Amino acid sequence: MLLSTAEKLLGEQGYEASTIRAIGARAHIPVASVYHYFSDRHQIDAELLQRDMRELDFFVSAVLAESDPPTLPDTVNAVFDLMLDYFRRHPSGIELWVKGRTATISKLVRTFDATQADKIRDLFVGRGLVRADLPLLVLQLAFEAADQLFHVAFRNSPDGDDTTIDEARRVVTACLETYASRAAHRGG
Repeated sequence: MLLSTAEKLLGEQGYEASTIRAIGARAHIPVASVYHYFSDRHQIDAELLQRDMRELDFFVSAVLAESDPPTLPDTVNAVFDLMLDYFRRHPSGIELWVKGRTATISKLVRTFDATQADKIRDLFVGRGLVRADLPLLVLQLAFEAADQLFHVAFRNSPDGDDTTIDEARRVVTACLETYASRAAHRGG
């Protein structure tokens, strides 16, 4: 109940307004009771973000397993579409991702990005979209660049500025295409 309340409050009123006191008031429980379950606001934030990351990991895995985009840009766009849709439906997640960047949140995001980069590198290589010598660092940097550009997009608009998202897609795709396999350049 407390996590759901915190999630709603974050999505409706933003990061700064989502204090322990506000969460307790919205949940109709004393602040002391909130502290019984969570040592501080950062623990609530981390729990919420970990829940979002588990969902995102599941959705990314499902989208990539079910679909077989024929090109590198199609695959990049599938991941971008998923992330954009998720954050538009879960404004609390973007509040944490963008505005709640404590050391704990930053570490969670870096770990998530590294895990996704590893998974997507294997998928890209396995599908012959990129050369097998694509360094994992390149995918990690692509995730970091996309992460920062999502920050800008959602800072500029509560729904994520489409122009910024389109540029993020272009930047990530251009970076990865420098490692595209010959088969990917020929279209298969």
